[in-house]
Amino acid sequence: MGEKFRLMKGNEAIAEAALRAGCRFYAGYPITPQSEILEYMSANMAARGGVFIQGESEIASMSMLWGAAACGERVMTSSSGPGYDLKQEGISYLASYNLPAVLVDVMRYGVGDGEITEGQDSYWEAVRGGGHGDSRQIVLTPASAQECADLTYLAFDLAEKYRTVVIILSDGGISQMIEKVVLPEAKEHDKDKFDWAIKGYKTKDEPKVKVTNLDRSMNYEAYDSMMRDKFKEMHDNEQRWEEFMVDDADLVLVAYGISSRVCKSAVRRARTQGVKLGLIRLISAWPYPEKAFKNLPDSVKGLVSVEMSLSAQMGQDLCLASRFSLPVYAYLTSKYVPKTQGIVDYCKRVLEGKEKELEVY
Repeated sequence: MGEKFRLMKGNEAIAEAALRAGCRFYAGYPITPQSEILEYMSANMAARGGVFIQGESEIASMSMLWGAAACGERVMTSSSGPGYDLKQEGISYLASYNLPAVLVDVMRYGVGDGEITEGQDSYWEAVRGGGHGDSRQIVLTPASAQECADLTYLAFDLAEKYRTVVIILSDGGISQMIEKVVLPEAKEHDKDKFDWAIKGYKTKDEPKVKVTNLDRSMNYEAYDSMMRDKFKEMHDNEQRWEEFMVDDADLVLVAYGISSRVCKSAVRRARTQGVKLGLIRLISAWPYPEKAFKNLPDSVKGLVSVEMSLSAQMGQDLCLASRFSLPVYAYLTSKYVPKTQGIVDYCKRVLEGKEKELEVY
């Protein structure tokens, strides 16, 4: 019989799932708390017939990624905090050439260099497109080691389906957590199946480069229309979420990653104390799961964004997703993982009218 499961860190599950999805090019640079991804790729890529490169910087690694993606390879890079900041120009270039790639951001706390502690304050940077100009990337948010594997495996298919960058937005808690993981089946990727990929040319009249910035084969009007259609298709078809005890809830918590795991415990505990909480857990941060908020029960009196940030980064999207039809509150814990009873106590104060609604700046 084949293996049933492995005990793996979230970071290790991401790396192994990428290899099993057919990723054969990885370029990156070490930075806590994602370094295990780079280390795992370094140790295991050669045996799969692929190429691992520790670039001299995050910027150089992104440029290498662009080259391999343009040749049709399944490619991945990973970083955290200030390293992810440095990859933004590369994301723009990948987007402008409509190249598929997977990028992992294991979030850490703090502005600028920040700290190596866990956090969730790269949300804006991930879901607002990154880099320069109009672009949208699918952003997936694992909440377990199993989802680290499953969503990474899925990410490569989505990247190629839409010819886009797909971001795995993890955090220090999920990345370092060790859990049982059932790994997906290994498969190989045919890099020659794409008509847009750079290949060896057979005649002097055949163009050497088929991938072009902003797709110069179109006029700008046609290009803009094509890109808008792609963004709309991603928005309409790739919303992902989980609902937990929402049907009769008085307040609905909204969270992702490590915060969502604590929220699920808070929902259970609150109900033993006579408080009806529910949870909507993001699995995609972009497209934001707006559909999850269309048919909330009449019992819901408000929504509570629970996140490890200073300024309720996800709160803005929550207000938009709910069409400002419900009061929105924010329970923010910055670099600290929220505590179960802390969430319950905050929600009790909300229901008693003792907490202010979120102010969106």
